[in-house]
Amino acid sequence: MLSFRQLLWLFFYLAFILLSQCTHAKDLKSSCHTCKQIADNFIKGLDQTKKQNFGGGNTAWEERALSKYETSEIRLVEILENLCESSSFDCNHMVEEHEDHFETWWFKRQNKHPDLYKWFCIDTINVCCLNGTFGPDCNACVGGSERPCHGNGVCDGDGTRGGNGRCNCDHGYKGEFCLDCIDGYFNEIRNDTFSLCTECHSSCKTCTGLTNEDCEKCKTGWGEDDEGACLDVNECLNDPPLCKEDQYCLNTDGSFSCKGCDKVCSGCTEAGPDKCQSCAPGYQDTEGTCTDVNECEQPDAVCTAGNQECVNNKGSYICICASGYEEQEGVCVTIPEPEENEEAADTENNQLEQTRKSIWSKCIRSL
Repeated sequence: MLSFRQLLWLFFYLAFILLSQCTHAKDLKSSCHTCKQIADNFIKGLDQTKKQNFGGGNTAWEERALSKYETSEIRLVEILENLCESSSFDCNHMVEEHEDHFETWWFKRQNKHPDLYKWFCIDTINVCCLNGTFGPDCNACVGGSERPCHGNGVCDGDGTRGGNGRCNCDHGYKGEFCLDCIDGYFNEIRNDTFSLCTECHSSCKTCTGLTNEDCEKCKTGWGEDDEGACLDVNECLNDPPLCKEDQYCLNTDGSFSCKGCDKVCSGCTEAGPDKCQSCAPGYQDTEGTCTDVNECEQPDAVCTAGNQECVNNKGSYICICASGYEEQEGVCVTIPEPEENEEAADTENNQLEQTRKSIWSKCIRSL
């Protein structure tokens, strides 16, 4: 019987092994991606330099004395220098580590092996596999290397030395071989090596065909009629209602939503002031439409305090002091006229300002 400490140690050991395997598999996939990027950039470099020369001004003499630029080491170096971004450590490290392989391919293998990616990444440094294969030994993916996952998914590690070869199925497909259909899809065509999953009618959870009559089971929000077809359930007919008093119910295929009534309504059946069950306070029914009540035009005055006047607004009104009056402690009182001493003070201030301006003007002219 293992002790608790031994069990804990064993747990962490197994977790470390699993984490190491996952990290290693990720590194293998990353290495292949880096190598493919290098190979692609090398081909771009070839295209970018195909019309260049040694740049000395006498191309004919240079090519006689230094060999052709097309196959020269100078061209190779120019291409190698531009394979990676300066910030890409993995790319630059791989180029530096395998620079001798690029020289070998450039001078000795290029004609026999024109596909640099296959020669370098797959056959020489062994970080990639052919499409449809995966893992250290480049085994065929599920479904075969010609059609991994039977054409309905992506093989984990496809084209790399990593991964486990299992299928990540496309939407609509499931199963180890991506031949089965998920709920909401049915097999329109199916055999041992091929499957075509087609989407069911929107009312079906599972089905055998395209129409709502081919449903095996209806989705939530749909119900089966007497003939076995799935039809929309109108939740807005539910009793008691599913929406609040200030909302109306809007039915949709397979569902419903609650929408706010117009502010003039107290309860409604649809959107708009003409769909109210009754009118909100401050509004009245005018030929089936709720409209604003102008309280200021009512026979009985609504602003009854002295020196007030009524101002109507939508759904209500306000009482304000009439012109020439102001509110003081809730009462409209007369706005006082300016006192005589205040007027005299204003006159004196005006005279002083005019005198100051006159003295300043004379000073300016004397300068």
